[in-house]
Amino acid sequence: MSTDFPPPTFQAMSEPPDRRLPSPSSERNRDPILAVLERVLPETGVLLEIAAGSGHHATYFAPNFPGLTWQPSEPDPDGRASITAWGEHTNAANLNPPIDLDVTAEHWEITEADAVFSANMIHIAPWQCCLGLMAGAGRIISPGGVLVLYGPFMRGGEHTAPSNAQFDASLKSRDASWGIRDLDDVTACAEEAGLARQEIVDMPANNLTVIFKRQG
Repeated sequence: MSTDFPPPTFQAMSEPPDRRLPSPSSERNRDPILAVLERVLPETGVLLEIAAGSGHHATYFAPNFPGLTWQPSEPDPDGRASITAWGEHTNAANLNPPIDLDVTAEHWEITEADAVFSANMIHIAPWQCCLGLMAGAGRIISPGGVLVLYGPFMRGGEHTAPSNAQFDASLKSRDASWGIRDLDDVTACAEEAGLARQEIVDMPANNLTVIFKRQG
């Protein structure tokens, strides 16, 4: 009987997939946004981030506000997986796991917050999402708390730059319900929800950061 046996084979253990999604635009705009947030956010309390996307902003901003509990939300499961992965990589003690939140819902899982932050959401979603965002923020933000929006806006019915007009056309070609919103319309929705516009900050790449304050 032959005593020859084939050599043993070993299968290398595969690395778990890296669920962190890239976001070059978030890496470009995070420092200018941070400079505004450092001025307007409360030192302590709860901040709810709406449509946190890949998690780049949440994991970059949270360590800069150790007195705030940073609660990201994101409806897309791949986005939530990315936020979780980035959070594990960053290991910020005040960054909560992401939640699934539909801004158009009449009741949100988070019922109280001292601030709400949302970047680049209302133009890449139907108008109903902007309405829902304002209504929800008005419900949960404590008196004196702030809503901070970042992204491109129209002013007085006009685009602020040719590049924004091109971007708007591109968005509408992808989904007719999307598009860059007029700041006057957004402000009117905010006012109906008890949120008064406090400040408009010009940002790089023809974007704005707009701060609203919850009235008492």
